[in-house]
Order: sequence, then C-alpha cells, then structure tokens
Amino acid sequence: MKQKQLQETIDFLKLKGILNPEIGIVLGTGLGKLVDEIAIKKEIPYKEIPNFPTATVEFHSGKLIYGELSGKTVVVMSGRFHLYEGYNAWQVTYGIRTMHGLGIKNLLISNAAGAINLNYTKGDLMLIEDHINLQGTSPLAFNGANTFGNIFADMLEPYSKTINAKLNTIAKAQNIKLHNGVYASVLGPQLETRAEYRMLQILETDAVGMSTVPEVIVAKQLNLPCAAISVLTDECDPKNLQPVDIAEIIAIAGAAEPKMIALFKEVIKVL
Repeated sequence: MKQKQLQETIDFLKLKGILNPEIGIVLGTGLGKLVDEIAIKKEIPYKEIPNFPTATVEFHSGKLIYGELSGKTVVVMSGRFHLYEGYNAWQVTYGIRTMHGLGIKNLLISNAAGAINLNYTKGDLMLIEDHINLQGTSPLAFNGANTFGNIFADMLEPYSKTINAKLNTIAKAQNIKLHNGVYASVLGPQLETRAEYRMLQILETDAVGMSTVPEVIVAKQLNLPCAAISVLTDECDPKNLQPVDIAEIIAIAGAAEPKMIALFKEVIKVL
C-alpha cells in the first residue's frame, strides 16, 4: 500500500516535469531564502501533490520547488514535516522517499536548533557529524518497511564524511565559522526544561532540535548520502535560561541564513 502511494506521488511529479534532479534539499524553520537563488522551473504546493502531507507550521511555506542551482538540477522541500504536528514517522519522511524516487543522488538538510554546547552562540552554524534520536520512534518501524531497503540500517556514519569534509573546506575558504557537533532530536513542540538541558549536556550533545533525524535515518536506509547544517538560534544554558521568543528565533535564523546559503551553493558545485 505505502509503495503504491509513493509511486503515485512520484509518477505525478514526473508528469509535471520534475525529471532527474541531482540534489535534494530540505529547508528548515526560518530558512526559506535559498529558494531566491534557484532558477525555478516548477513550483508545486504540497496540497496539490497526491498523498503528500501538508505543512501546518505557519513559518513553513509548503511547496516542492524544482530548478537549477550552482549548475545542478535540484528539488527543494520548502517546508518540512514534524512529528509534533501530529504526523507519523512515515509522513515526516515522505518527502525524502519522494525525492529519492525522483532520482536525487545527494541530500542536504537544514534546521534551526538550540545550542547546548556553551561555546556556541546564537547565529552560529553547526555541521552535524552524529546524532542522538530522542523522539521515541523510528521511520523504519512499520510493517513492510523492508520493501524499501534494509530496516537494520547501519548508523555508523549517518552523515556523509565526504560531503562534510567538502563543507568544512568551503567554510574555511569563505571564513565562515562552522562548528562540527552532535545533534539531539526531541519530539517537542514544547521546549526543554532546565533539567532536560542538563541531561543533554551530560549526553554530550551540542545542539537540540525537533527534526532532521527521521529524514537522515530514511536517507541511510536508501543509501542516499546526506549532510545537515543547524542554524543555532538560541543558547540553552540551564544555569541562565531565558524565556524563548519564537519571533526572535526566526529573526536569528534569517540573519544567519546567508552563511548557510553560501555553503550549500558552493558544495552543490562539487557534488
């Protein structure tokens, strides 16, 4: 059933002219401006795509964009899905399976996250080198998941060392500070308590967010090389915790976004 659904989605998009994309991109909260850099050929709202979930978060636009960026054909999810919106893990990762079915060879993911590592500051970028899944679920835990690949996906290297090395080199050349760290993914949507931030520090995580990990697990099942960058929008110091202002988080993501765009544009050239 799921395979049939997915094939229907892929066939629809191919008929719409979304053919042979090389790179898939997922844009996180407050990180939609990369779209302005794309020579857009097609733009399809999620609500028009058969079987596709619809983005519900107000700062996610909810459309699939197809075009050219840095000389490569890209397909971009402008607006992603979260477990906290009431979607299940299959729906949250449906876009990744769709883009893979359309033919992408590499996947780039962005997100907004809170800095657990107290050496990081608001507006910094962090390249994810490993993660801890604290969402209490897996996108591979459903009946029939093995029809899409090995459900016992090896998570030794969930993030492509090759793409990460390229991103680190580009960051250095462009004088962009790019931390390398561990991302913890929680369910949300509420933010963490001081006790939870202390726990995350004990677990030696560097940043925390509510997305990305399900997408990366599915990419691993599909043998799809991926890399992910977090834009750090708040500092999560349990000894000095301030009330969180979502408007400020969006503003900080927007201010840091040009650095992420620069990294993505350059790495796409060499993928």
